[in-house]
Amino acid sequence: MDVLTPRMLEMAGYEVVEASNAEDGLERFREDPVDLVVTDIFMPERGGLEVIRELRRDFPALKIIAISGVDVRDEIDMVALTTRYGADRALEKPLSQEQLLGAVKELLD
Repeated sequence: MDVLTPRMLEMAGYEVVEASNAEDGLERFREDPVDLVVTDIFMPERGGLEVIRELRRDFPALKIIAISGVDVRDEIDMVALTTRYGADRALEKPLSQEQLLGAVKELLD
């Protein structure tokens, strides 16, 4: 997650729990579940698609936003990812504050 993203979400009134990697995020989520997870699709160690699939399997009502910093339009259809792996929204970096806040608000309202 971009350094500005947690602060931006906090400034908009959301409580944010950060994780340094996928395993840390999954562990934190299982200890104290939240209403929405924002994850990068491409991470070192464990990919976001695997994380999304696991979260969706174990927590079907969870809202998930997947963010990609890699331009994958020619290789992967981002819309297909949202249905195939279970993310509710897929956003590409760079993204505006309005895009992320809009998706968060839409999914949580």
